[in-house]
Amino acid sequence: MTSTSNINEVDVVLVGAGIMSATLGVLLKELQPDLKIQIFERLDQPAVESSAAWNNAGTGHSAYCELNYTPEKADGTIDITKAINICESFGNSRQFWTYLVNKGIIKDPKSFINSVPHMSFVWGDKNVSFLEKRFEALKQFHMFKDMEFSKDAAQIKQWAPLIIEGRPTEKEAIAATFMKLGTDVNFGALTKELLNYLTSLPNVSITYNASVDDLTRVGTNWQVAIATPNKKVNVLSKFVFVGAGGGSLHLLQKSKIKEIDGFGGFPVGGQWLRCTNSEIIAKHHAKVYGQASVGAPPMSVPHLDTRTINGKSALLFGPFAGFSTKFLKNGSYSDLFKSINAKNIGPIIQVGLDNMDLTKYLIKEVLKSHSGKVEALKEYFPDANGKDWKIEIAGQRVQVIKKDKNGKGVLQFGTEVVSSADGSIAGLLGASPGASTTVSIMLKLIKTCFPELEQQSQDKLKEMIPSYGLKLRDHEALSNEILEKTSKALQLDF
Repeated sequence: MTSTSNINEVDVVLVGAGIMSATLGVLLKELQPDLKIQIFERLDQPAVESSAAWNNAGTGHSAYCELNYTPEKADGTIDITKAINICESFGNSRQFWTYLVNKGIIKDPKSFINSVPHMSFVWGDKNVSFLEKRFEALKQFHMFKDMEFSKDAAQIKQWAPLIIEGRPTEKEAIAATFMKLGTDVNFGALTKELLNYLTSLPNVSITYNASVDDLTRVGTNWQVAIATPNKKVNVLSKFVFVGAGGGSLHLLQKSKIKEIDGFGGFPVGGQWLRCTNSEIIAKHHAKVYGQASVGAPPMSVPHLDTRTINGKSALLFGPFAGFSTKFLKNGSYSDLFKSINAKNIGPIIQVGLDNMDLTKYLIKEVLKSHSGKVEALKEYFPDANGKDWKIEIAGQRVQVIKKDKNGKGVLQFGTEVVSSADGSIAGLLGASPGASTTVSIMLKLIKTCFPELEQQSQDKLKEMIPSYGLKLRDHEALSNEILEKTSKALQLDF
């Protein structure tokens, strides 16, 4: 039999023990050490969903290799706006992690971040032309000045032997870009380090096996209804952050804030091919990204990808998208249906009608067998043997459905913070490149929801993120200085 009890009021409730909540918690405690913070996690340990190492690509998204961040416009020019923004955002993450390493909060940076070159690889005249134009556009900015480009098979083979061996390069044009400054990030390991530090501080606690059942406004506070195996607890908090991955939409809907009206979610599952042959793994040291299939969501851009997890090298290919009505890997098949209401049914239907290519793509991916996945792998690794690869289930992602300025339902890729008008509650929706840009996302959230604290903490913010308030694209000397310092502190190639 369960009992219900109330506990003392806290300043901040963080829902979910993933990279978003962990980062926000550390930032807030660094800015205001006396804050009382309570974290609630539905599962029995942290970083099990989107933040877990095998649930995401761990690319350390800096727009070096992701072709979907640099679309080609109708006039043939390359739009690099998103690439610049993401590169700057990942720079903020590197600065914050450097601050934590220098303070001794993170003991060994190699436990979560390692140097792995980032590459883009394409074939066919049209794609080669696109990649060359992309390279020329990005090279105009100092943040990409070290990028290399080649159409020469011998050069590309030096960068990534597996993608050239067995390929008839004399029959088809190929090209690649190479960025030595790329990284691989284990966001699960980083989350655990941050939470270990956070819970060592006064007035911070974390409760596992604790499901948030409801969010109710009580005066200027939020009453957070928590269910644990033994009891139910009501917590009063001045501020609530919903960092529950795919579960955030449901909880924000329960809060009844008007800002969530019209939002829906489109769940996309994923699988990897994971290499089991240590000799093959040892021959590849790069993250090689290609062009997405027609209709594919951005997180399904194919890549042959070196990972470093728990000190060991690994190799994966994918992800292969799939459809499930779950909003979380450990969620319920009823998640999608429970999220549909009178305020978002219109945008959801509109998105369904406007994205038939995506629907066809997902059906095709769901039906793809192991051998079919290996055939897709052979486009990037021609000599691949299916016996060397096994299926690994990736994380579940929920893409944002919302109304555009004309009231039409649109499917939005990326991440979005939804917050109440008074800044007392906020939640994160969406997917890639979320984890890599967590610090930037949380800094914007603090500015929105804690404006007085943000204004009072300018010196501290600049201590943690030296470029805070500036755009690195406009400050080449500072950008180079930060790159050198963060590379040294994080033990990365420079």
